[in-house]
Amino acid sequence: MPEVLVLLARGFEEIEAVTAVDVLRRAGVQVTTAAVERREVVGSRGVTVVADARMAEVAARPFDLVYLPGGSEGMQRLAADPRVGELLRRHAARDGRLAAICAAPFALRAHGLIPSGARITSHPDIARELAMFDYVEDPVVVDGPLITARAPGTALELALVLVELLVGVAKRRELEAVLLVPPGRTR
Repeated sequence: MPEVLVLLARGFEEIEAVTAVDVLRRAGVQVTTAAVERREVVGSRGVTVVADARMAEVAARPFDLVYLPGGSEGMQRLAADPRVGELLRRHAARDGRLAAICAAPFALRAHGLIPSGARITSHPDIARELAMFDYVEDPVVVDGPLITARAPGTALELALVLVELLVGVAKRRELEAVLLVPPGRTR
């Protein structure tokens, strides 16, 4: 079964983190939430989440995908932390997938993890910071091992895309039916 690491830094966007964790676990994916600092992490809207582990405890483990939720403060913390960069670079060197939503693609850029010419998207507020790439305004963009998405409103679509990439289209369709996702909404 695929394994996913979700990095949580203070100020993360709650919808983007919890939606992905929930949908991936419904699909049978092994998801580990890891706090960059303390296990109790306060999100951008004041919701406190207790992470499964601290990042240092799982940094050496291999994962199939590492996911970064957005949130302005959370993104800034992820972008500024050299330990996050080291973990992400080690993961990318193993040909692992990277996913980031909203403001979090900026953290990938800060750590040098968006290849030149990569097709990406993000929250419009940071579009200018990512203009040197092939920037598009699609809700979710898959460019090889790099997956990016726009904002909290695209969190469900991103989660379903991740399910499809990690477990397959049949599982995605099954979850869409269970979750009552309107036809065509995420296709």
